[in-house]
Amino acid sequence: MGLTPRFTPCPGRGRVFAASRLVRSGDVTPAGRLRLDAFARYLQEAAEDDVADAGWQAPYDWLLRRCAVSARGYPAAGDRVTLRTFCTGTGPRWAERTTTLAGQAGDLMQATAVWVAVGRDGAPAGLGPGFHRHYGESAGGRRVSARLTLPAPDPAAAGRPWPVRASDLDPAGHVNNAVHWQAAEDILAGLGWLPAVAELEYHRPIMPGDAPRLLADRAADQVLFWLVDDGGRLASGRLSKLPAAARGCAGDPGG
Repeated sequence: MGLTPRFTPCPGRGRVFAASRLVRSGDVTPAGRLRLDAFARYLQEAAEDDVADAGWQAPYDWLLRRCAVSARGYPAAGDRVTLRTFCTGTGPRWAERTTTLAGQAGDLMQATAVWVAVGRDGAPAGLGPGFHRHYGESAGGRRVSARLTLPAPDPAAAGRPWPVRASDLDPAGHVNNAVHWQAAEDILAGLGWLPAVAELEYHRPIMPGDAPRLLADRAADQVLFWLVDDGGRLASGRLSKLPAAARGCAGDPGG
């Protein structure tokens, strides 16, 4: 990959929510680079704060379908960062949220996530007029798909255990979506580069009692990885190489 990732700008109209936070020691690798799972937690908290600030009470819950992170660089421990989050598209029963993280030198990371609205009965739900009243203008009529596209692993791949811990579970009773990014960090710990694009697709929630295995298929400029169990894929991911000229603030080649 020879180009720095392009970021979606904030919409000219509609709701944009902004928040600020300090990158703390619990958010970073031993070398000081912001971890992807910590960034995923930032995204989740910014979205929750946005909805609370809007004063909207959704009549359904949200289930993350996929998330793609583009990185021009990575903040380090002690950096003050800002997050700007806004809706960039909708479907019949899902919506796309884009969040940009900026440091003192400008925009560093951007995540685009598709969330499916799920009713209290567990079935997909329509977004409804309340959602469009708050977020429709920024989406600007753009339609997005919830389709998953990452390839499946080799059925013969063995992998290694990736145990579920009690602390991984959230109020929905399954492993929180941010925890899945810890699998990406496990992969990155053995590489000598950082990703320009990191993607995760969520096939099925990881529940208490599941016994996931982590599989990986490494190439020169990307790594495909999966969380699987006997029932098939739980999550699929891809890490694509970061150009040397865009490496981050922490000076951390993979760690």
